[in-house]
Amino acid sequence: MNIVRLDPAHAAAYRSITLEALALHPDAYTSGEPERAALPASWWEVRLNPDPASNEVVLGAVGADGTLAGTVGLSFEVREKGRHKVTLFGMYVTPLYRHGGLGEQLLNAALDYARSRPHAKIVQLTVTEENGAARGLYERLGFTAFGVEPFAIALGERYLAKVHMWRALAPLKAQD
Repeated sequence: MNIVRLDPAHAAAYRSITLEALALHPDAYTSGEPERAALPASWWEVRLNPDPASNEVVLGAVGADGTLAGTVGLSFEVREKGRHKVTLFGMYVTPLYRHGGLGEQLLNAALDYARSRPHAKIVQLTVTEENGAARGLYERLGFTAFGVEPFAIALGERYLAKVHMWRALAPLKAQD
């Protein structure tokens, strides 16, 4: 698998894998499959804006045959006081490619990409409290929980909590 930055040419495959993720794991994502499925093709293309300064970047694991096997996104804060923060979103590996280290490869590629941005210092994410596999991956790669948001997502009458996690991209020192 090659980990590449997705661009508008990948929009159809990105849409397909995202809708798969949302349909198979509705408890893992804040967005729902029906609302994302209703978005026009232009929304998916814009999200994959190839501009080097874009505030959103999506990386994908692409096989030799062009199959998109996994994705992870980064959202870079643009406000001056928050531009040191990056939000990781949309982490997903298709069932066929799980348990082979692809999730770790994607996550490491995302962290490397975040480090390439001059102001980026930390990466934050949320993960459903019950998603032990994802939490374990994040913890192995240095993420630490800093809070739990109860009732973060609603699935019908069922409510799920989200764990907020973060990690530094390099050693940090507090400044007054």
